[in-house]
Amino acid sequence: MNTLVEIESRLLEMRQVARQVSDGVAPQSPAAMTDELLNLAEQVMTHWLRGKGSVPTKAKKEGFRLLALQRQGSTGDPSFNACRESCRELIYYHNLVHLEPEHPQIQIRVGMARAVTQHLCLFIGGKMQDPELGDFCCSSRPLHTAA
Repeated sequence: MNTLVEIESRLLEMRQVARQVSDGVAPQSPAAMTDELLNLAEQVMTHWLRGKGSVPTKAKKEGFRLLALQRQGSTGDPSFNACRESCRELIYYHNLVHLEPEHPQIQIRVGMARAVTQHLCLFIGGKMQDPELGDFCCSSRPLHTAA
């Protein structure tokens, strides 16, 4: 398993590869790239769970381990539920790439999957440093009662 720093580095590398793809060089198929992104996101979730002293599940939810890991990670931490939508969005792009491999916007879809994975990595990395990250958003009750 990669460290969070290695995952971030790989995501930046994949961003550089995307620029090469737009120039006509494709070292990896779009499906392989989204498979790798899904794996990297699972590794990020695994870091979160291990950091909390949990053993990451091998189970799947709706066919994806990522969703089971997110569910396990959100137990006892409501702010972690914010990751659920990012996980679902990554799976959405993963599925689009696999279902329509010849779509004219395939590289945009791969780019969105990479961006969502990077967002997940940065959020969880930040949350591991500051557990209160994400506790106070625009829908936070203290903000509504203060007005």
